[in-house]
Formats: sequence, structure tokens, C-alpha cells
Amino acid sequence: MDADVSDSPGTPADPDRPDNADSSAGDGRTEGAREAAGAPPQDDASPTAARAAGKAGKAGKAGDGTWGARPERNPGEHRRRWLRWTALAASFLVLIAAGAGWWLYKKLDGNITTDTSAAAELKAYEKDRPLPIARDAQNILLIGSDTRSGDNSAYGRDDGGSQRSDTTILLHLAADRRSATAVSIPRDLMTAIPACHTPEGKATKEQFAQFNWAFELGGTACTIRTVEKMTGIRVDHHMVIDFSGFKDMVDAVDGVEVCLKKPVDDADAHLELPAGRQTLDGEEALGYVRARKSIGNGSDTERMDRQQKFLGALVNKMQSNGVLLNPTRLYPVLDAATKSLTTDPGLDSLRDLYDLVRGMRNVPTDKVQFLTVPRQSYRADANRDELVQPAADQLFTALRKDEPVAVVPADEMNSGDSQTDHSSEKDSSGQKPGDSDASPTPAPTYSGSNASEDPCAP
Repeated sequence: MDADVSDSPGTPADPDRPDNADSSAGDGRTEGAREAAGAPPQDDASPTAARAAGKAGKAGKAGDGTWGARPERNPGEHRRRWLRWTALAASFLVLIAAGAGWWLYKKLDGNITTDTSAAAELKAYEKDRPLPIARDAQNILLIGSDTRSGDNSAYGRDDGGSQRSDTTILLHLAADRRSATAVSIPRDLMTAIPACHTPEGKATKEQFAQFNWAFELGGTACTIRTVEKMTGIRVDHHMVIDFSGFKDMVDAVDGVEVCLKKPVDDADAHLELPAGRQTLDGEEALGYVRARKSIGNGSDTERMDRQQKFLGALVNKMQSNGVLLNPTRLYPVLDAATKSLTTDPGLDSLRDLYDLVRGMRNVPTDKVQFLTVPRQSYRADANRDELVQPAADQLFTALRKDEPVAVVPADEMNSGDSQTDHSSEKDSSGQKPGDSDASPTPAPTYSGSNASEDPCAP
């Protein structure tokens, strides 16, 4: 057989094609075999197209595994995938935030102690209590507990955990929430204490005694009933705060600024301070508001005045520093307050307290006023106090009816030790109240301070 005759069927190889080209002509051989078998050729399978397809196939194989040879992704698909991941991450963060928020809420809410015994005692004497007069106004009794048990034992001898009322303030919130008046009641004020029940359930008799006996005899309920009997004002809510709670609140706002005319060195109050303007931390602040013998003339009247000015400075700092409007800064304050707070059932939740704070945050600092009930030395005992009348009743009537009360610094008052009503019975035109064309009677004015005052002002 001749050497140039192929034994295999099909078209003989092209003698003019280089040997290295036939390794890439797989598609050509397939086409030749299809023709030999009598199959019709494909319309688009010309030799030129076949060679082009072969080259494209080779290029595709050579490019596999490289980024440049891969097809481009649809931009819309990439954007949708990014949005899905963003939504998933945002949902996860919201879930974490919601869980953390709920945990913080439950923690603060669980800090508050509910005074159910006082609520039951007050309910039993409901018919003897005064009725509220001013709609939407609120009267809250704030009691500083002087118990020396537990964490407070460092501040004095523990008399078996007996409770004492070191500070009592009647806080009146105006119905329009544009003013707040805090009235201090001296612990040594002689007043009528109604029949109450001791924590053990033993009945006490009605008696005329110093005011803070009410708390020691019958606790919060007896103190509330004593205040209501004295003032004729319905107490809507009450809060009892002990020493540790006060300290923590001051520390939570990074201290409170005061101004001392003279240095203080009081071992009993754990207090040693230089003269001048300074910022007190919680421990120092507690000693400052409790000190008696080492600051000023040592009277309880001056101590109450110091307490009022300190509370005013505390309120001022909380408002000026945006604490009430900043949840991050407000949380430590609420945590400190609720840890040592006992309230009636109407204020025993964080939501109730938040509503109360929210209602006060718009009160201008110069309308947050502090004063002491008009009082003077008790005639039978100079170490005790008694109310000055009719100034005291005029104050109580104004608060009961939610009418304005004005305060001025003590050095602007004309009286000495006693506080009296300095509202004029005539206006500037000389007309008496009650005349048909007379101007409204001026608000009664008392010695006191407001939260906007500079502690170092002369």
C-alpha cells in the first residue's frame, strides 16, 4: 500500500498545515468525520469559524482560574447583597440594644422599695385626710432617713435600727409644671401628732410633741398624717432616702459646688474643708448638710438653710449639665437614687419616676424655690420651734390652692430670726385688696433661695 494513502476513513491531513496546528484542530476533525459519515455540515461551522471557535476555547481554558477572565457581576445583585447584610447587622444591633435597655430598666425598677405598710395605714385613716384641691398639682413628702443601721452605721451609734427623720421637705409641683416649691419642716418644731401605729402594730396616743417624733413612733404614715394635720395639704406621694443614696447621687453628677466663708473641721460629721469655692464629693456633701456645731451658729435653722442651698446647687447642676436630657448621664443618677429609695405604690416604678423627672426638667432654675416654714423659738423651750402665724397658714393656703409663692434672701427680710409674710396689704396705688378696681394681691414672700443662685454670691 502506498505510504500516502491513509488506512483510516475521512479526509487526509492537510500537508501544508504545520504539525503544531493540528493539535488544536479537534473541532475540524470532528467536522470531517461528520462529513464522511454523510451527516450534513452545520451552517455556521465553516473552517474559519471552526478555527475561531477553537482559539476561543483555548483562550477560555487558558483563562480559567484568573479574576480577569471571570464574567463581571451584576451591580444590582451586589447592591442587594450589601443591603441584606446591612439590614441583618442593624437588626442584630437593635436586638442587642433592646435587650440591654430592658435589662437596665428592670435593674432600676427592681432597685425601688415599695412602702406597702404606709399605704395600708393611710388607707385606714382616709376619712381623716384632707381632700386635694388643685387639679394636676402634686405634693410629695421627701424624708431623709437618719437610721444608723446597715450601711449607715458609720455615721453614728446604731440604736437597734431605730428610724429617725433627719430632714423632711414638702415639695409642691405646680399644675403647669412651671415652678416647684420645697418647704423644709424643722425636726424640732412643736406640733400635734395624731394617734398612729408603731411598726409592731401598737397604737400610740395623740400628743403635742416635736415633729420628728412622728417618724420614730409611726414611720412614714404617721409623718404624712402629721404634715397633713399641720398644713391641710393632701400629700400625694412620698419618698424616703437614706444616707448612702444621697452620697451616690452626688457622686453620680461628679460632685456639687459650694462656697464656705470659713474652714470646717468637724470630726463628728467626718468633714474637713478649706474656705472658699469648692466641689464636694458624696462623702463630703453628706457631712456638709448634716454638720451642725461646726458651721455657722450651730442652729438647726442654719443647717436647714445650708441643706436647701445645697439641693438647689444639685438641681442646677443636673439641669445645666443636661443630665435630665441625657440618658447616658441620667442612668447613674437614677441608679444611685433608686438603690436607697422607698416610695408609695404610686411612685414605685421607673416609669412613674421618669414621668416625675420629665415633668420637672422644664422648670426654670429660678422657679425651683426653697424655704422653711415660718417659725420662731418655742415660748416654753428655746431649744424647740413653733410656727409663726398667720404667715404659716398663708403659706399652706397658697400651696394648697396652687397659688404662687415668692422667696428672697434672708438678708432682704425685715425680720430677725423669725420668718413672716411680707406681702403688702396695699398695692402701689394705695388701694386695698377687695376694691373693685384694685390690682391682684401680691404673692406672699418668704425668706429662702432658688436653684439659680451662685453659692459664692455676696
